[in-house]
Amino acid sequence: MTLLTQDEQQQVADAIDRIELETDAEVVTVLAARADDYHYIPLLWAGVLALLIPGLVILVTGWLGAAELLLAQWVTFIILALVFRLPPVITRLIPRSVRHWRASNLARRQFIELNLHHTDGATGMLIFVSEAERYVEILVDRGISGRIDNAVWESIVEAFTVKVREGKVLDGFLSCIDSCGAQLSQHVPGTHDRNELSNRLVVLP
Repeated sequence: MTLLTQDEQQQVADAIDRIELETDAEVVTVLAARADDYHYIPLLWAGVLALLIPGLVILVTGWLGAAELLLAQWVTFIILALVFRLPPVITRLIPRSVRHWRASNLARRQFIELNLHHTDGATGMLIFVSEAERYVEILVDRGISGRIDNAVWESIVEAFTVKVREGKVLDGFLSCIDSCGAQLSQHVPGTHDRNELSNRLVVLP
């Protein structure tokens, strides 16, 4: 997993510059490497399996005594805890609902922290991506949601999510920004020249 280069980040910022020339919306983009470190997940799985596997060996074979059982549980726990911390492994251990819940919470925190709820006319828009979770979300303030149906953003998010799964994050951002710009210029057209928020891509490692 590789976040965008400086040149690619600039392409995203330039795309926002272009669409904001024709709309009063304030568009901010955020790219997170992951929504959470999920430290507890490897420990949880390792603990459960460390209790089960040696116990099953005793039931099937009767090989282990009490001291050997305790040692086997500790060794199993340590090995599995290390293996389960590997990025390709841990991603598969986390239920999709948990991954998406964490990513959605992070998106909402970013909306508040980046002051998208304080724009003139309540026209803030956040385009949020979390790479590890393969998660994309568009959040808009009431000045936009009152003019554009949420189903419009859902279709754009769906197309962007496909790009993220294919590893084409930059292409996804540029296509998404263009699609959003087409809707915003029509329903939230520009009425005055302003730029309240930075157009640079916010990258969360």
